[in-house]
Amino acid sequence: MDLEYSSEHIAFQGEVRAFLEDAWVKPMKAKPADRKAFVREFRERATAAGYLCRGFPREYGGSEQPNDVMRAQIIRACFAAARAPMEVPGNGVTMLAPTLLERGADWQKREFIPKTLNGEYLWAQGYSEPGAGSDLASLRSRAELVGDEWVINAHKIWTTLAHNATHMFILVRTEPDAPKHEGISYLLLRLDQPGVTIRRIEQISGQSEFCETFLEDVRTPANWIVGERGQGWQVSRTTLKHERNSIGGERTLRLWESLVRLAKSTDVDGRPAIQNPRIRDRILVLQGYVDAQMYSGYYQLTRDIAGESLGIHPLLNKLGATSIGLELANLAEEIIAERGLLMPSNEGSGQRNPEQWLNQIFGSLALSIAGGASNIQRNIIAERGLGLPREAVQ
Repeated sequence: MDLEYSSEHIAFQGEVRAFLEDAWVKPMKAKPADRKAFVREFRERATAAGYLCRGFPREYGGSEQPNDVMRAQIIRACFAAARAPMEVPGNGVTMLAPTLLERGADWQKREFIPKTLNGEYLWAQGYSEPGAGSDLASLRSRAELVGDEWVINAHKIWTTLAHNATHMFILVRTEPDAPKHEGISYLLLRLDQPGVTIRRIEQISGQSEFCETFLEDVRTPANWIVGERGQGWQVSRTTLKHERNSIGGERTLRLWESLVRLAKSTDVDGRPAIQNPRIRDRILVLQGYVDAQMYSGYYQLTRDIAGESLGIHPLLNKLGATSIGLELANLAEEIIAERGLLMPSNEGSGQRNPEQWLNQIFGSLALSIAGGASNIQRNIIAERGLGLPREAVQ
């Protein structure tokens, strides 16, 4: 494994840095009057330069760049270093648009992908239901084809940022007599219509980005179905693949570095936590896990560059990232101690206060469920990756 950039990649890195300095860093120092408009213009400029939406054709609003894993990695690193925004965040660009590119009809690609990439359409994910989380195929939400419209009655839970979304992609049962994996369809719908009720869920952290969504006789055109009727389970696996690919990565390293800063700046027993032998030992153990996770990511990157099958490695990296994140959060909770009784606040110097780690502590539990619960991931790795039996051998 060669972790050094070639001369070609070093030159490309310089191009990206120069672009960011001109298009983002200098303008931001001048503090643009309308930040939201400036971010929108920056994304358009970065896409035109070939740095954003690289995997999408130009006719759909992308930059249509060749598949080059190393260049994509360089772009991510440079944008992160400059604190520059990448694509519009949320479920649309990372999940729905790639799914439509693989599975959607041509008219659906033309209609939905450009408006998703530019942020006009914001998408909620209508998957989980009360009683149908890890066993998603047991969902009971349903849709009936009445004339040229689907009539949807559904109850969805944990629909992230649904209160800000304009649309939803949803799994519903359209063939009630079919086996549970074969009777599901993948529909698209507008959320600004009668029959849609969205209730925000207040979390223990005080945040409320998750929602509970009720659909009562909500309608959507018959051709707003992705893939064939009753084949939504196969389409949904495409979406989950892209969701899992977006979880983890270098975020684990940044989180560990943040934990080290917390340990250096927070006193425990009258001295910085980093000087406590037991805490320092746990930090070093965690560093070993983080390094292993990073090199596993490099191995996956190397295989991707070579065009080789990634096999179960994305699942392993997703599982590793969430497990390490939980361990990091547990140690942070011990370090901040009674300060964890304070509600998180962004007021003050702008620096991350110790109690801000509460959001990570609570969020680390959610990430072990997002993109497939960790126990389900372990089962898939064991059965499909290692060839172990589904049931214990008697």
